[in-house]
Amino acid sequence: MSSSASPSSPISAGAYPAPLWLPGGHLQTIYPATCISKPVVAYRRERWDTPDGDFIDIDFVDGQPGQPLVVLFHGLEGSSDSHYSRALMAQLATLGWSGAVPHFRGCSGEINQAPRFYHSGDAEEVDWILRRLAASRAQKQFTKLYATGVSLGGNALLRWLGESQNEAKIVDAACAISAPLDLAGGGEALSHGFNMVYTRSFLRTMKSKSLDKLQQFPRLFDREKMLRSRDLYEFDNIVTAPLHGFRNTEDYWHRASAKLVMNDITIPTLVLNAKNDPFLPPRHLPPKAASSVTLEYPEQGGHVGFAVGGPPGRLDWLPQRMLQFLLDT
Repeated sequence: MSSSASPSSPISAGAYPAPLWLPGGHLQTIYPATCISKPVVAYRRERWDTPDGDFIDIDFVDGQPGQPLVVLFHGLEGSSDSHYSRALMAQLATLGWSGAVPHFRGCSGEINQAPRFYHSGDAEEVDWILRRLAASRAQKQFTKLYATGVSLGGNALLRWLGESQNEAKIVDAACAISAPLDLAGGGEALSHGFNMVYTRSFLRTMKSKSLDKLQQFPRLFDREKMLRSRDLYEFDNIVTAPLHGFRNTEDYWHRASAKLVMNDITIPTLVLNAKNDPFLPPRHLPPKAASSVTLEYPEQGGHVGFAVGGPPGRLDWLPQRMLQFLLDT
């Protein structure tokens, strides 16, 4: 794609103050997700029928009229209950803002009905959700619409921003946190060593959902090959790629990577990735993007970690950084 934006965005080191008691990318990833108490959030759920005869569930935080609405697209096998979701939505509630966490297909606690799931380049799904929310501006009485995404959701959001270019201006600004900007690079990193801990965790729930999907559509993919898949490459080759219109894993990982459209983004966008993120080695972080994009690559933070304070730590740095960026645009 071409773009009128000049790819000259400076890279900021960020100001994340990593706690001395939480060293290294793995601890900074695992501890915030599993050991810090998540804030309580009062969600209101809506079920939307999709154009292809399926459904998605969206969990809302209802703020005060005349305030912004912040949408958060969650990560792989995440939900509105993920630590980053509840941290951001709780922060919005304190401000009187509204929030929305759309669940990707099959991630809301109930298996979806169509012969598909979701994927890292799901820009079409992001587009449908954001356009429907934008159309409800008068009814819901919000002033600005901000789009945010974490991990897989961040990559899908960036794909939408780049593919849509000027049409993405239905949202006022965006943030992508710990997005796997180079899916092949991230997939390779998650295929060996300690990173297999994350991969096995993902595959455990993804295989369970796949068995449920085969109850709905018995010949949708090869059951035994799916169960034998040992990493995301093999799983994506059997399930994710063919179910969503890709030839194979290589085709999926290439065509869905956000790095390909970073120069085509036209609205103010923060891309925040820690250099010690186990899911994406720093050599895969793009050195430049469109002038509308702020690249922020702090040395530490892990994968959607960014805990702060003394033990047991807090989760408020990341939502505050995101909101600061949105307010400054």
